[in-house]
Amino acid sequence: MKNPSPPDPLSLKGRGGVKPPYGRLSAFYFAYFAALGVFVPYWTVYLKNIAGFSPAQIGELMAVFMATKIVAPFIWGWLADHTGERLRIIRLASFLSVVCFTGVYWQHSFGWMAVVMASFGFFWNASLPQFEALTLNHLGSDIQRYSRIRLWGSVGFIVMVASLPSVLAGDNVALVVDALLLLFVGIWLATWLVQDKPHAAHTLPASRLREVLRHPAVWVLLLACALQQASHGAYYTFFSIYLEDHGYSRQFTGWMWALGVLAEVGLFVVMHRLIGRFGASRLFVLALLLTALRWVVLGTWADNVVVLMVSQLFHAATYGLFHAAAIHLVHHQFPGKLQGRGQALYSGLSYGLGGAMGSLLSGYAWEYWGAAPTFYAAAGIAAFSWLLALIYVREEAHVTH
Repeated sequence: MKNPSPPDPLSLKGRGGVKPPYGRLSAFYFAYFAALGVFVPYWTVYLKNIAGFSPAQIGELMAVFMATKIVAPFIWGWLADHTGERLRIIRLASFLSVVCFTGVYWQHSFGWMAVVMASFGFFWNASLPQFEALTLNHLGSDIQRYSRIRLWGSVGFIVMVASLPSVLAGDNVALVVDALLLLFVGIWLATWLVQDKPHAAHTLPASRLREVLRHPAVWVLLLACALQQASHGAYYTFFSIYLEDHGYSRQFTGWMWALGVLAEVGLFVVMHRLIGRFGASRLFVLALLLTALRWVVLGTWADNVVVLMVSQLFHAATYGLFHAAAIHLVHHQFPGKLQGRGQALYSGLSYGLGGAMGSLLSGYAWEYWGAAPTFYAAAGIAAFSWLLALIYVREEAHVTH
């Protein structure tokens, strides 16, 4: 029997008959990913044009930033799970990221910039996994509605990448720092709009973490996620520089970032239906395959505007489909008091370890091999991730008894 169309998420009620605060939860995602909408496309341009760093140095600095995602989420996740003060920890981490980021105004030496990026990254990257766990706790049994909240993060990203190019035109790239500082303050303010929501009392104890981690399927899933994000290293680090080197304007580059995330928003709108129909593991495998194809296209046909636009539409799969499916699988694999550390492991190993290695290696590859071979290497990494997931990741393997 075909399921009826789901009601509007604003009318739904979570566990216990209390309606989840969709709007307030969405405000945090909007602010957080609006900051990413400045940082991801324009921070490396700032490092190149204002600070004067080489591609290898940019790759190293981005690797330092990504490396904070390895340790920070798990440390803060452990604190949140053991103290039960998840929201207080989110607020503290958000505030300290503002304080540490102000160090950018001091000087532009390589060593100092590495320290600043490591410090504000340690706190900024700690808040999102814990807010993910908080959001899923608010949703209760309606976790398939996560994508409806998360899409507002994509909207925030689009707003910034579409509006900033005109502000940053010419020699105004230095304004990236001011924009980021204001948005970091906005993230901290957004944390005061929501209330804490502890996990259900009857769920599994935290001592089950080692038992969960003994399952090979868990590590295959996390390894596939790490490889997927490693393949994104060249894209997130050098895509804006890549387009500028091919003669595209900064305004056009901003719209290309916006197009990719707009496709991601469309995916998030229907993601709950796709998971219900096809299953998270099948969608996860499909996302990895399309990632490998995307990097081949981007490395080969960057001068073809139409093909370039099509490759950006693939972002709906390479990030949106991948992330929503992975969040779903990780949530079921790490239930109850393990949620914070489960999301921290996912964030730390994929966006942290995978992202750091991808940024570091892509920086060296970009400098010594060139752009196209770097994207081809990224395609190979994504293809290997797809092969692992195709063989080992199954829907039934992600149910913890």
